[in-house]
Amino acid sequence: MPEFICPDCGKRLFHENETTLKIEETIHSKFCRKSEGETHSYMHRDPGHMQTFDSERENDASGTPVLKK
Repeated sequence: MPEFICPDCGKRLFHENETTLKIEETIHSKFCRKSEGETHSYMHRDPGHMQTFDSERENDASGTPVLKK
């Protein structure tokens, strides 16, 4: 079975279909954390900016807040 081991984080990817493995390898290269257990997120939010991004939809039609704070 074809496999790939990431040189940066050591994660082992394997799949019986080599084309699918290449796709998984490409996706992993874009999201690799570079070291096992390291935390980071592409959805990072600045703690100083906790206001709702879409103020028009902050409340529903009856005026009840949609998001929990």
